[in-house]
Amino acid sequence: MSNLHKILKLGNPKLHEVSVSLTEEELPVALSKASEMHDLILEYRKTYGSGRAMAAPQIGYQKRMIALYIDRPLILINPVLYNYSSEMMELWDDCMSFPNFLVKVKRHKKCSVRFLDSDWKEQCWELEDDLSELIQHEYDHLEGILATQRAIDDKSFALASEIKVKA
Repeated sequence: MSNLHKILKLGNPKLHEVSVSLTEEELPVALSKASEMHDLILEYRKTYGSGRAMAAPQIGYQKRMIALYIDRPLILINPVLYNYSSEMMELWDDCMSFPNFLVKVKRHKKCSVRFLDSDWKEQCWELEDDLSELIQHEYDHLEGILATQRAIDDKSFALASEIKVKA
């Protein structure tokens, strides 16, 4: 049985709420939620052929946490983005909260992120290209912002079947 119904969909007002920081005391619950999110990423990927990350608010957990699953499961707790490049890139953005729907957005080509890992240790990553875009997208979720709000213009929406994008 699918668990994809647990992902909040476009139109749900909870997706527009600003998330609050996690405390170390909340880590056991957060790790459990992260495990659930990683399972959802893999199920989404199996169903839709894409999906690398999701933010906690997408499952109604209003905490500042991103689950990432590219080659292995990782979490970013209380991430802070900084060092945005002036160089931008334009792309068709997808989201687990609106499957098969794409939004053309502009994102910074490079940025940095500082966060706590699952052991509550601070990490810093320098990101560029698709990882920079991905973390900016997920960070927006923590701020209550959806890709639909970042659309370049009123013609920047498409069904996935009409546009070729890389997964």
